[in-house]
Amino acid sequence: MNTTTIAFFNNKGGVGKTSLVYHLAWMYCNLGYRVVAVDLDPQANLTAGFIDEERLEELWPDGNHPNTVFGCVQPLIRAIGDIAEPHLEYVDNQQSLLLSKLALLVGDLSLSGFEDQLSEVWPKCMDGDERAFRVISAFWRMMQKTALVHKADVILMDLGPNLGAINRAALIAADYVVVPLSPDLFSLQGLRNLGPTLRRWRKNWKDRLPRNPADDVLLPKGRMQPVGYVVLQHSVRLDRPVKAYNRWIARIPKVYRDAVLNEPGDDNTSVENDPNCLALLKNYQSLMPMAQEVRKPMFYLKPADGAIGAHTKAVKNVYRDFEMLARKIAERTQ
Repeated sequence: MNTTTIAFFNNKGGVGKTSLVYHLAWMYCNLGYRVVAVDLDPQANLTAGFIDEERLEELWPDGNHPNTVFGCVQPLIRAIGDIAEPHLEYVDNQQSLLLSKLALLVGDLSLSGFEDQLSEVWPKCMDGDERAFRVISAFWRMMQKTALVHKADVILMDLGPNLGAINRAALIAADYVVVPLSPDLFSLQGLRNLGPTLRRWRKNWKDRLPRNPADDVLLPKGRMQPVGYVVLQHSVRLDRPVKAYNRWIARIPKVYRDAVLNEPGDDNTSVENDPNCLALLKNYQSLMPMAQEVRKPMFYLKPADGAIGAHTKAVKNVYRDFEMLARKIAERTQ
């Protein structure tokens, strides 16, 4: 049985995607799920959020990196074998209740070196090339192996902000896609690019699946089912008037429906009333640096971490917001 895989993706960067995956991974653990968080962004920001620099130095030594996602696919890159056994990095974060419920597939800056090979083998799948199918399905098979070892209930995948070959292979491995957004022109343009691309990749993979010549190479279905979007509301800056902010946020429901769902959108639907909107998350500006300093989610901050006074209420609000979001995503991905 395959473990449900949810990708968090927008080809526009800087929308808070990695922070969203990080906090949802912890929240799902808190709700009793066993979680695998997967860092397939070559910038490896999710990994840096979970792991301190001392441990990262051990995982990223000079030379080979056998305990990262790149190390797992390296035998394929070198044409000396199939994927290696994936390494599970267990995350403690001093929360004894959550110990061993959260495992990380460690990201790696070297993963960008896999891009060219993924591009090269994509057309070869149409010729029934067995190795091409092994390469394209490497991420999915790696994640499913990890989920089996961890007995995971869900896999959460963080991706880089582009429409390249790494993300194509990663999204083919996803059952569901959540789109993080910010209310600006760039996010809307990202949506317009994302929707047609997902449909094209889904169709292209469906065309390739019957050409797999190897019975022993299990492949993802390439569902990539849109779940909805999350708006991360950054503070309205002095140089960005409220009127402009409201204009962009008002356009999100129609653009999402038109571009991602390929359905006619309603100009009168607001974000607050849009069934495709999973959450409107605040900036939490004062809590984020505090949480990064102590390397824990914002909703686990305590007075000893500096969360005193008004911050105490804010921490409770963050917990409520992420719990509601986690439950909504879970309901839509059952």
